[in-house]
Amino acid sequence: MMDERPETEGESRLTGHALIADQVRRLDGSPGVYRMLNAKNEVLYVGKARNLRARVSNYARPSGHSGRIARMISETTAMMFLTTRTETEALLLEQNLIKQLKPRYNVLLRDDKSFPNILITAHPGYPQITKHRGRRSGPGHFYGPFASAGAVNRTLTQLQRVFLLRNCPDTMFASRTRPCLLYQIKRCSAPCTGEISEPDYQALVEDARRFLEGKSTRIQADLAGQMQAASEAMEFERAAALRDRIRALTAVQQGQAVNPRSLAEGDVVALHLEGGQACVQVFFIRANQSWGNRDFYPRTGAGAEEPEILQAFLAQFYDAHEPPRQILLSHEVEDPDLLSDLLSQKAGRKVEILVPKRGEKAELVENAARNARESLGRRLAETTAQSKLLAGLAEAFELDAPPKRIEIYDNSHIMGTNAVGGMVVAGPEGMMKGEYRKFNIRGEDLTPGDDFGMMKEVLTRRFARLLKEDPERASPSWPDLLLIDGGAGQISAVAEVLAGMGVEDIPFIGVAKGVDRDHGKEEFHRPGQRPMALPRNHPVLYFIQRMRDEAHRFAIGTHRAKRAKSMMATPLDEVPGVGAARKRALLAHFGSAKAVSRAGVPDLMAVEGISASLAQKIYDFFNAKG
Repeated sequence: MMDERPETEGESRLTGHALIADQVRRLDGSPGVYRMLNAKNEVLYVGKARNLRARVSNYARPSGHSGRIARMISETTAMMFLTTRTETEALLLEQNLIKQLKPRYNVLLRDDKSFPNILITAHPGYPQITKHRGRRSGPGHFYGPFASAGAVNRTLTQLQRVFLLRNCPDTMFASRTRPCLLYQIKRCSAPCTGEISEPDYQALVEDARRFLEGKSTRIQADLAGQMQAASEAMEFERAAALRDRIRALTAVQQGQAVNPRSLAEGDVVALHLEGGQACVQVFFIRANQSWGNRDFYPRTGAGAEEPEILQAFLAQFYDAHEPPRQILLSHEVEDPDLLSDLLSQKAGRKVEILVPKRGEKAELVENAARNARESLGRRLAETTAQSKLLAGLAEAFELDAPPKRIEIYDNSHIMGTNAVGGMVVAGPEGMMKGEYRKFNIRGEDLTPGDDFGMMKEVLTRRFARLLKEDPERASPSWPDLLLIDGGAGQISAVAEVLAGMGVEDIPFIGVAKGVDRDHGKEEFHRPGQRPMALPRNHPVLYFIQRMRDEAHRFAIGTHRAKRAKSMMATPLDEVPGVGAARKRALLAHFGSAKAVSRAGVPDLMAVEGISASLAQKIYDFFNAKG
């Protein structure tokens, strides 16, 4: 299927145009992917071609290139080639290599988070409506994507008011003996205690599905008819409840902002390029409703143009997300037919890529483009302010240059239990949340509550990994500055760790709260120097406080999540063969882990999903424990 052909050792003396011209002589017209490498064997660029010989020969010309391409050619000392059967296969391979290798001159989408969906489960009697994040697999009906957790949560709240569907997990549903608070505030019909019959609940589920599929007008008319009938029958309480549901439904529709008539299912993707930076706005349209928008800031590959940026964005974005039936673009892309074929193969149906010029679809694109322009303007302004703060930080603490990567560390625990370390990262573009890391404190010889020992463990693990993965410090993963939440003791611990690992050229600063532990009277500790303070209204002081507070928030949040998980842990977690589903079934059947431990084999076998052999394992586990 593929054939990889790196250059031979004898060719390594050639560079730039001469090297590329020499490579062209060995290529044929096959489709494939090419890689350009520099003297350090780092991949500079990954590209795909319908015809490798024709595409690569363009780089062999000594002139006529943009500044970006000319720089890339001049740095090229080696090339590698992979031939493929089709150009579509080459495009897919190109994007996989870009995500894996992150070449400097390629456009790179740096945000690969999933988007939330609404899920109506496949419960046989009383389905649940809930938020779902991750792969759209398994039983049930999925609706989305929504642009953010906030957007899906707001929609879920309104849908509960309209359709009164339960959102409780099955275990809670099975164990209820009386309705919960949601029933009292008219956000659930309480099927758990029989307040609604199964046929009536199924009718509500069907209405919710129809709404999420874009058939809201008919639902509103049905509710209005029921309200009128209830009013005429003098069932005023029922009529008022139906009125409230109609109002909630109207609120959902108004909250959708833009409800296009000409686009039932599609994404609106608009690009704005300015100052060497790009912003891509994506609006999600499903069932003729806008389900929110997100902005993305792809790395532009040191000067790429709109068609290349947009094509690379689409290929990488839809590699992680299911493509809709139509994608509306603000600019043409390099290979629209090829990209459409690739996305159609992924979706298992036709995916159209359009650049509308008139009508409602063009207005949707213009709206997205305006949002992209305004978002990028705000980001550029924030970046400028951030650059000034980094320069001020360097001046205040006598650093050689403004730091490009600041790592801020903090620990969190309660009396030494569920101890975690948190690392947050800041840079020229603000807080880099994709770089945050948590460390579960594992040291068995640590005294509970030993903050110094915890910090030593965190930094040892962090820098041991850096030294292993990038000993030459070629990647941007190495920090220029460390901020430590603590005073002289923490600084001594940090100095000991870094010196022991041979990393003594990275500056670090301890941030202590001062004698009165007052926000604004922080003292800063550095190795071998007296503590210092900044003026109370100094912008760099506020900047450090924000970073320190973010590290504190992240560490505490991680600690709380770990503590909550440990509180939910049961002895069943240790039983071989008992996963999450069987654990839920056992707890729902017996009520507690203690009751499971006292059960006999026949009783255990009565639980759905528990075979005779597994029942014996569970019984033996608890009996062996005594």
